[in-house]
Amino acid sequence: MRGKKYLWTGVLTIALMILTAIMSYLDTLGWIDRSVSDLLNQRSSGVNRHIFIIGVDDKTLEEYGAITGWGRNLSADLVNRLNSDPDSKPSVIGFDIIYSESGDADGDAAFAEACKNAGNVVTVSTAVFKEQPEKDARGKVSYNPYHVEYIIQPYNELAENVSTGFANTTVDNDGYVRQGMLRLNYDGKTENSFATQIYMKYQETLGQEATLPKTYGKGNRFFFSYTGNPGAYTVISMADVLDGQIDTRVFKDGIVLVGAYAVGMQDSYKPAILHDGQMYGVEIHANIIQALLDGKTQQPVSQVAYAVIAGVLCGAFFLLTLKEKIWPSTSVIIGVLVGNVILVKVMYHIGYIMPVLLFPALLTVIYMGQLVRAYIEEKLRRHHVVSVFKQYVAPQIVDVVSKDKHFKMVLGGENRHVAVLFIDIRGFTTISENLKPEQVVEILNEYLDLTTKAIFHQQGTVDKFIGDAVMAIFNAPFDLDDYCYRAVCAALEMKQNADILTAKFEQRFGVPISFGIGINCGNAVVGNVGCNCRMDYTAIGDTINTAARLENNAQCGQILISEQIYEVVKDRVDVSPIGEIPLKGKNMGVFVYQLNCLKGKE
Repeated sequence: MRGKKYLWTGVLTIALMILTAIMSYLDTLGWIDRSVSDLLNQRSSGVNRHIFIIGVDDKTLEEYGAITGWGRNLSADLVNRLNSDPDSKPSVIGFDIIYSESGDADGDAAFAEACKNAGNVVTVSTAVFKEQPEKDARGKVSYNPYHVEYIIQPYNELAENVSTGFANTTVDNDGYVRQGMLRLNYDGKTENSFATQIYMKYQETLGQEATLPKTYGKGNRFFFSYTGNPGAYTVISMADVLDGQIDTRVFKDGIVLVGAYAVGMQDSYKPAILHDGQMYGVEIHANIIQALLDGKTQQPVSQVAYAVIAGVLCGAFFLLTLKEKIWPSTSVIIGVLVGNVILVKVMYHIGYIMPVLLFPALLTVIYMGQLVRAYIEEKLRRHHVVSVFKQYVAPQIVDVVSKDKHFKMVLGGENRHVAVLFIDIRGFTTISENLKPEQVVEILNEYLDLTTKAIFHQQGTVDKFIGDAVMAIFNAPFDLDDYCYRAVCAALEMKQNADILTAKFEQRFGVPISFGIGINCGNAVVGNVGCNCRMDYTAIGDTINTAARLENNAQCGQILISEQIYEVVKDRVDVSPIGEIPLKGKNMGVFVYQLNCLKGKE
């Protein structure tokens, strides 16, 4: 039996480990987990004051009209103004504006010439990805979402005089931007992203080596930490710069990003740092550039390694909950939940994104499952205990015990005033000698059933069976109203039913069966007597001894009660005084009465 239990435990543990590993590998919680990761890890911090945004805002659009109607002379004028003083010009100027088609020849030439003379301009290209998956040489479908069909570059004259980088924004399935792309491979060449190109050019102007982040996937992706919420970077209206209202020396040695900063231009996205707002694309580029400068980029932890570790730990926790009690398991899961949050933040700080919710969620499910299992087992155990206990104690008392949260079966006792009843078959030894064993057992079982029902009917407790004798106590383990009278009623019920049983046995086995009953009341020590591994709930003391002696002195069919019992019930019973009789073990005699019936029920 134990071997089968261990087998099933092993099977469940392995199944749980495999399920956990599969769920972890498949990133089951997906965007929910990433949203929680954003809340934990994305925090505003000090923005780089060398990064500026020149916004094509509502003021600019109002003054110069829709951007689609602009000539390239405006862009040329902006580049010339920013670079008018060679000693205070920006390190990099990045235009987050598409200049793909040729327009006015003079304007195109002027803009290209301005960029050529400046030498610090980066413009955007746009990658167009294939909508249909490709197949390799073996005909296997590739689901790489970064197959580039073509790249839209600036018009030729401009492209020859600027650096370019694709401006495509990586939007996760939940609609939030939390990843950037480093570069793409197309037609045997590498195309850097807009942010990467600006970062590399800026580092070059500083005379420092560009340290590119670790990436993952075929899209050379990386996660990045936002530095600020919308509006955190210094934003200046393009109109104010062109009108000469801004001293361009403020941009000295900085990174200047020019891009849409008006709602109508439809260039806004949901940033991971702000789940209830929008951020313009040019601001997202600014955040990615600063993340590259500060080294605040991350890559996912190995899915395989995480899946294996999560599976092993969940299996270990499952085994722990089987062996340990609830509080050790509770302490462990609280520690794991807190530790998981700390670990997620530490890993993020050193450059790794790991799931936040899945592992603790699985542990919580295991923990709750074990709580339910323990609850069901406890209910079944209590049901079994109650079922067994009802064989000894009146069902009404058992119901009270089972509902009492403070009831404990412990060694020791208490001093209680109780009524005690003893009943015994007269001449049982002689009867046993003349009958077959199975007949003796049948007589004894029916007799014990009769006495037990009478005791339970009066809410007494069967203390013990002593061969053919039965000991019952009233007013223990719980308080019982009118318990002396209840003991008397139980004895009379036994006597009445015993007459029927005697006639039955005499007819079947040819032997007369009769009983003797003794009842006493008084103080006794009631409780569990024995040891921790074997207890016996009983009552001990002189009160019990006296009741047993009364039963020994009772004749066939006689009920003897002590004077103490008589004083309590005398107004409700009919008795015959016996007088003072000596009892074994007592120096003085005891005055006893023969109980005949209840008054009015002769």
